[in-house]
Amino acid sequence: MSLDKSIALFGATGLVGCECLRLLLGDEGFSRVRIFTRRPLSVKPDGAADRPTLETHILDFEQIERHEKAFVVDQIVCALGTTIRKAGSRQEFRKVDFDYPLAIARIALAQGVRHFLLVSALGANAGSRWFYNRVKGELEAAILALPFRSHTVVRPSLLLGKRAEFRFGEKIAERLAFLMPETYKPVSAVAVAEALVASAREDRAGKRIIESAEIQTFAGRPSDSGPV
Repeated sequence: MSLDKSIALFGATGLVGCECLRLLLGDEGFSRVRIFTRRPLSVKPDGAADRPTLETHILDFEQIERHEKAFVVDQIVCALGTTIRKAGSRQEFRKVDFDYPLAIARIALAQGVRHFLLVSALGANAGSRWFYNRVKGELEAAILALPFRSHTVVRPSLLLGKRAEFRFGEKIAERLAFLMPETYKPVSAVAVAEALVASAREDRAGKRIIESAEIQTFAGRPSDSGPV
C-alpha cells in the first residue's frame, strides 16, 4: 500500500468524525490529513503535534465552491450529519444531511478524488415514508451515481459515544441493546470510524455498503498501515 495517501475529512467535530480524525492521525498509511470544519477544533487532536501534514480549513458551507482547490486529495470521508431537532426544521436538516454532502461529492469528483466514503444510516431508503430515512437514501443514491473509482457507504444504527449533550433515548437503547436483533443494535462511534478508516486504507475499487451489523466486526481490529 502506498504510504503517500492524502485524505480529507468533513465533520471532524462530530461523534464519528472526531474518532476518524484520531485514527487517521495515528495511521502511517496517510501522509496528509485535511479537515474541513465550520469552527476551529476546541481540543487539539491526539497526535496532531507529530503530524505536521494535518491541515485545518474553516469552511463556509454556503460558499463551499470557494474552497475547491483544497479538495485535491485521494479520498474524502464525509461524516456530516445532524438531527431535525438540532437543525430546527426539516429544511435545515436536509441542507446539512443532503445538500452539503452532495455539494462536497460533486466538487471532489471534479478535483480528481477517487474514493468517497459516506456516513449514512441504518434504514436509508429513498422510497421510505420516514423523512430521515428518505433523505439518507436519496443522498446515498445521488452519491453512488457519481463516477468515483470507489464508493464506501456505512449505515450505522443508533450511535453510541461521548456526546456534549445528554440523549435519554440513547441511554435507554444502550441498556436494552442485548434484547435487540443484531441488525438494530446500537453501534459505537469508534467502530464506525474504524470501518471508515479501514476501508480508506484498503481503498478497493467499486461500490461497498457496510451495514450496521458488519460495522461491529471492525471494533478493535488492528490496523495494518504497512506496505502490501
